[in-house]
Amino acid sequence: MSTSLSTADVPPEFLEAAFLVGHIPLRSLPSEPRVSYALYVPKEQYNAKASAEAKLPLLVHIHGTGRRLSGLDFDYPRFADRLGCAVLFPLFPCDLDGPDDLGSYKILRSHSLRADLALLSMLDEVGRVWPGIDTEKVFLEGFSGGGHFTHRFLYLYPERLAAASVGAPGKATSLDETQNWPIGIADVEDRFGRTVKKEVIAQVPIQMVVGSEDVHGHGGAEFWAWVRTQRLKAQGISEEDAAKTHIRTVEVVGDRVKTLRDLQAEWLAQGITVQFDVVDGVAHDEQGVRGTVLEFIESEMRKQRNA
Repeated sequence: MSTSLSTADVPPEFLEAAFLVGHIPLRSLPSEPRVSYALYVPKEQYNAKASAEAKLPLLVHIHGTGRRLSGLDFDYPRFADRLGCAVLFPLFPCDLDGPDDLGSYKILRSHSLRADLALLSMLDEVGRVWPGIDTEKVFLEGFSGGGHFTHRFLYLYPERLAAASVGAPGKATSLDETQNWPIGIADVEDRFGRTVKKEVIAQVPIQMVVGSEDVHGHGGAEFWAWVRTQRLKAQGISEEDAAKTHIRTVEVVGDRVKTLRDLQAEWLAQGITVQFDVVDGVAHDEQGVRGTVLEFIESEMRKQRNA
């Protein structure tokens, strides 16, 4: 495994020329080379030799199914420069678990990927290469597929989060201790070697965010019927056998406002409170809710910086 040079060993005047501040090009993750990440580090505010109290906070943006590193060139750098923080953009490619794999990263553990460990490994590497960035507790946010990842990572690693913004997941993992992951959390200890500590989750500032018009399923009924047929065919299962054995190959994504409201009610019953933001007139559009997300992150960064 290669070892990257630490910015503490590079003269400050050479950091930009070495692509170690500003827009950092996509880097392969040594512990899982199929996964990569980009980073934005504000060059005017980064100090590799900063004290623990003066390190830059880190915002981690988890992409959706479309893998658009949305805002990488404008919104997030502007936010980072203004707030004095760094921003990490993990990239989990499609097809890691097969030719129709779009979402293995969302459930954190699949046949060939531990997305949770990949993110933790990224944080370790960023903390070593950029010691002026605080990677012990980070601000995590994601929309759609990123919202799937974010709330599940929150369940497993709340102690690593300074705040979390859960944006419009199509499906959610319940705190139900009678159903297995990713529907519930019954087998979390066997699957991840972790326990869900609700009392620690309750200490994390959490935002749920969704557009008021985000109430329609992705793709339409005919699309999902076709997807179901293709997946059954790939598994060599007939429609008749699937019906007899109640095999679920596809679960249609529907009303995301309801999905989040139901999750909020469940969390509240478990003592976990959230800031629930509905952005008026917005459908399933990450750009449409981004301002609300960044307002929440900014508020929490400022609170914790002044604490």
